[in-house]
Amino acid sequence: MLELKSLSKSYGNKKALDQINLTLAPGEIVGLFGENGAGKTTLMKCVLGFLRYKGDVTLDGEAITRKNISRLAFATCEHSFFPNLTPADHRVFYESQFPRFRGKRFEALMDFFELPRNKLLRTFSSGQQNQLEVILALSQGADYILMDEPFAGNDVFNREDFYKVLLGILEPTETVLLSTHLLEEVSQFISRAVLLRGGKIVGDVTTLALEETGTGLMDYVRSAYHYQADRVSKALSDLTDEM
Repeated sequence: MLELKSLSKSYGNKKALDQINLTLAPGEIVGLFGENGAGKTTLMKCVLGFLRYKGDVTLDGEAITRKNISRLAFATCEHSFFPNLTPADHRVFYESQFPRFRGKRFEALMDFFELPRNKLLRTFSSGQQNQLEVILALSQGADYILMDEPFAGNDVFNREDFYKVLLGILEPTETVLLSTHLLEEVSQFISRAVLLRGGKIVGDVTTLALEETGTGLMDYVRSAYHYQADRVSKALSDLTDEM
């Protein structure tokens, strides 16, 4: 169980996260949604210990330290690989650092994305680099896999196929926290949606609960954000009046 209790983070006088309480259970695929600046990336970096914060982050009741940090993996669009190494080199490095590294999964995903094993990563396209970032996170052997906009720059067919593969390869104990703006695209693959706005959780619901009430994910998000459907027409009207 990954638990966040009263997690807060400020940049100067601005609160990026404000008293976040969140629990992720084994086997969940959780979509983390929110507008730009809502706190999604900051939340993940706090969990991983990349940023200082107030509050508590625990893994099965224990603080996250060097002893258990390998149970967390991170795929980020900012990239965390070594650009002057090849994917084959990364496999060797990961196997030396992570005893639970999933070699067969790594090779299968490399084949799926049709990525070359022996080219330097700095020669890869942006989309290919994102794909390898995800492959490494999924192959590390972690129990909790955090993904921050992992497929920026990839085409819709690659993304859709990947989500299907993801559902097929994850084991019951593996948990994914996926931050993305592509709500409708991932709505069929997640089991739960957590909504952030202004550093606070404004919605937390399972997709099963939404199905039982006949509510679509986008409708739920609009309601939680108090979205004004007529805001565009009002803006256009105001602009027209000024002309």
